[in-house]
Parts: sequence; structure tokens; C-alpha cells
Amino acid sequence: MNKHSLRYFQILLFITILPFAAFLPAHAVPKVGSPAPMFTAKDSNGRVHKLQDYSGKPVVLEWTNHDCPFVRKHYDTKNMQTLQKRYTEQGVIWLTINSSALGRQGHVTPEEANRLLSEEGSAQTAYLLDDSGEIGRLYDAKTTPHMFVINKDGQLAYAGAIDDNSSSRHSTVEGAVNYVAMALDALLAEKPVATASTQSYGCSVKYAG
Repeated sequence: MNKHSLRYFQILLFITILPFAAFLPAHAVPKVGSPAPMFTAKDSNGRVHKLQDYSGKPVVLEWTNHDCPFVRKHYDTKNMQTLQKRYTEQGVIWLTINSSALGRQGHVTPEEANRLLSEEGSAQTAYLLDDSGEIGRLYDAKTTPHMFVINKDGQLAYAGAIDDNSSSRHSTVEGAVNYVAMALDALLAEKPVATASTQSYGCSVKYAG
């Protein structure tokens, strides 16, 4: 193959592949049983959090949007706050993450976030601001809420919905099977997580673009 033929082949190959490039993931979607992607983020008080700093402890990642009715269901009924308090008291790290972009539903400033946390009586370890959506996309977070549980060895142990009732009605919290509680109880008892993956439900994460 001469120089001109090689160049022609390279151009042809590029043109053939280009239309499919948009459908390729920018990164591998994390799978249950694989290492949880590392990240660094600031919380609503300006403190920097690195996931690797919590090695040796179970970690919950909770994607949120305070204007989403599915999130409201769990906060208005105090279901989320109860879970946060119950498990942080047992040494679990609970990181609530807001990936709503500036100008999109659910976006908050640090001051607005702290006011909401105070009004709602939230009990998470920290409220992380992810305006760029970098962490959300890293975990392929699709909904609010979307829950991820990481074991003490840094592996993803659960990913999906908070429970088995996808209605936004407040009355459906009672009696629902809570997958996050089940996963955490199993990890704290050093047992396998029975249900490690479910389909998340809620509002779409309001990423930029």
C-alpha cells in the first residue's frame, strides 16, 4: 500500500466510524462488584471530600433534587432523614449529591443547600455540589433519587432505586421494601447483599446541555 492509498484508507475509516462515536460511552459504566469510581468534590460548607478517604467504611451516594416529587416523597415523610441518621450513627458515610446544572431544576447554591438541609433536618455526612455533572456521569446516575452503596473495600455493592415502590405518592413509603437499608444491613453484618441491582426511578438528573 503506497502513501496515498494509506491516507485514503485512514480517511475512509474515520468517516465510517465517526457516526457511531456519539453512541459510545465516555467511560465504563460502573458495575456492581467492581471498584467504585474515585472522585473529589466540595460540600455545601466548602469542605473537600475524596472518596478514597472513606476506605474501610460503607458509603452511600444519594442523588438528589429538592424540587423533584420523588425526592420530596422521601424527605417530606422523613424517610430519607431517618435512613441517614440510622446508618451514619453506625459509621456509614452518607454523601448526598446534587448534579443539577446552573439554571436547571434543583440547582442550589451552597447557602441554599444549607438552608434546605436545616429545614428538612437532614442527617447525611455531607451534601456535595456537582454542578458540572462530572460525578453524576461518572456513576451514570440517571434519576433522583438514584442510590449507590459502596462496601468497606471500595466496591460497588448496590445500585438502583431506594425502594420497590416507584410512585411519588407519600403514602407509598410505608410498606415499601427498602433496598438501601437491606444492602447496608447486610454489609454491616458482613453478609452478601441479596438484591444488588434494581431499576432506579424518579426525575431525570438535570445535567447541563
